[in-house]
Amino acid sequence: MKKIITVLVFWLLCHALYAQDKPVRIPDIQNVMEHLYPFQEEELEYESLYEQLLELYQKPLEINTVTIEELIATHLLTPVQAQTLLEYRETIGPFISTYELQSLPTWDRLTLQLILPFLTLETQRLTPTSFLEGLKEGTSNVLMRHRKTWQLREGFRFKDATATSTSYLGGPHEWAIRYRNQYPKEHSLGFMLEKDAGEAGIWDPKTNRYGFNFASFHWVRYNFKKWKTLTLGDYQASFGQGLVFGAGFSLGKGAESITSVRRSSRGLLPYTASQEQGFFRGLGVSRSWRNWHCSLLLSSVSKDGRLTNPMDSLDLNAPQISSLPMSGLHRTPIELSVKNQVRESNVGGNIHFQPSTAKWTLGVNGLVTQLSLPLHPSPTRYNTFDFSGNKNKVASMYFNYSWKNFMFFGETARSSSAGTGSVIGAIGSLSKSIDLSLAWRKYARNFHSFYATAFSESTQPSNEQGLYLGFQLKPSNNLKFNAYFDFFSFPWLKFRVYAPSKGQEWLARWSYQPNKNTRATLQFKQEKKLRNWNEEEENNRTYQLKNILKSQAHASLTVDLSTKFSFRSQLFWNGVKIEHDPSRGWMLVQAFSYKQSNWKITTSFGLFDTESFDNRIYAYEQNAFGTFAIPAFSGVGSRQYILVHCQIHPKLTVYVRWAQTFYADRASISSGTQTIQGPKQTDTVLVLRYALH
Repeated sequence: MKKIITVLVFWLLCHALYAQDKPVRIPDIQNVMEHLYPFQEEELEYESLYEQLLELYQKPLEINTVTIEELIATHLLTPVQAQTLLEYRETIGPFISTYELQSLPTWDRLTLQLILPFLTLETQRLTPTSFLEGLKEGTSNVLMRHRKTWQLREGFRFKDATATSTSYLGGPHEWAIRYRNQYPKEHSLGFMLEKDAGEAGIWDPKTNRYGFNFASFHWVRYNFKKWKTLTLGDYQASFGQGLVFGAGFSLGKGAESITSVRRSSRGLLPYTASQEQGFFRGLGVSRSWRNWHCSLLLSSVSKDGRLTNPMDSLDLNAPQISSLPMSGLHRTPIELSVKNQVRESNVGGNIHFQPSTAKWTLGVNGLVTQLSLPLHPSPTRYNTFDFSGNKNKVASMYFNYSWKNFMFFGETARSSSAGTGSVIGAIGSLSKSIDLSLAWRKYARNFHSFYATAFSESTQPSNEQGLYLGFQLKPSNNLKFNAYFDFFSFPWLKFRVYAPSKGQEWLARWSYQPNKNTRATLQFKQEKKLRNWNEEEENNRTYQLKNILKSQAHASLTVDLSTKFSFRSQLFWNGVKIEHDPSRGWMLVQAFSYKQSNWKITTSFGLFDTESFDNRIYAYEQNAFGTFAIPAFSGVGSRQYILVHCQIHPKLTVYVRWAQTFYADRASISSGTQTIQGPKQTDTVLVLRYALH
């Protein structure tokens, strides 16, 4: 063990000796992603965060007009830091240089490094005299993307007469087309068309297929006469702490132990991601009267549903739904049979009051969801209290209050099943170098809210109680320490946990940046939970609960050798202990990046070795513009990729990516229709981005 530690320290120190020239400031979304999520997990919706960061990169926030909610919504600033910027602006006056941000007492070098790419001093241009003029003056882009896995998967092997119910109906090509026109604080207009690999690109209204498998459209108009927001098409809503309306992405527990606990009220937002759920489709409006702000939303959208006929019904033709598949994939006849089988209608609204001092806010939310067919999940040991029926109502009250260096927040909600959910917390600064956060939550096992993204251990805020404590220490401008402790319990059964249970989790992260060219992090996380352990006893399966202790470590070093060349070294390690049975895994990744005036190349090589699937490692990788993925690695093998970014014309940019994973411990990859015969998998991405104006 001592030898391993010595080698690791020597490896990091040797790399740190090469920092020299000052680099230009560029938006490093990879650095931000790894900062927010030091340990990736598959159940989190990272694409929503990526889309949000990408939108901020394209349209940075104007420092002299940005609001506190917009700053907090970046997840890169604490409420205290955001409030400091506004107080400075009110006291000193408008910023005339971004260098002034260094004088903010609660801002440090690491914060500036992350947030600066998403801020701008440029002021908004003159308001267009008409909508058509706004379209003409706005930023307009078209993006076309193609992705393909070059090894043949099992689902593509059977065609025509030999096809089965699990054979893929389409080819291995994935296509996407996206268009968007934006004018800051005036409008956003766009659409998205996507076809996944294996899906057939045909026009067949009988099976709800219209060329592309997924189509999305949005139009949003801001500050139109007396209306704050008018939105048509696909959109999301964000109000309170996410117990009723939780738009898109929620940070959850991550390295940012302060900013992660509070949600921001961002109002009605256009939906621009490619995920096929989690959005409203219809009409949304917002209007303000002095200190009162009201929003109303109407939505009707088709959803995937697995149809069944109730066995205990006299009417055998009365269909119902046993589940609502969320994958959005329709590659096989079985997957296609669930496409758009149920219509979901929503009517909801928000009213909140915020005085001119903006020190406190009170609001109420309400949402009624109606399904065209009743949902009755197939009974299992753990889903007794899951939603059942065709109508759900949920309402909530929330508040925000600022006092000196502290911000208090909370929301409590109740669904039509009489289940309740509550979250309350506080964020504050004890001094210039010490920040604290606290969040308590309690969600009943029969609390149902379909669009909730409130702070929780589970994916949905239900059947959970917990207390979260986080703190941040900044002993100097170069060093920052984050940590959190979370204690949680589940009063009822869960998936793979057939008894009430409890657990705990903690994380510690050290971030060190001796200069603008060098960034180093070291972090450790440990989680303890209970999980079913199956045993055969006289031909009857029993479920015993055993402790699962999972430990994870990650070391990262990024050095910009010059404005053209940089590299990043990463080491992942984890250990899983089930009672007295341990297993381990590790991964080493080395990436290099070189750029010239109009092109950039990034290459990476990694080695991994894990003893079990529980030891799988998620490692974020750079990808083409508008494309995002966090692959998981388990077993023994290597991973390499090359990404080339070239601006061949002032309006045309091309991204080409080649990636390959080689496994040394198996003759095939994946399972079922996704099986690849052979030890390697090769993927390519091609993106064309054209700026119309």
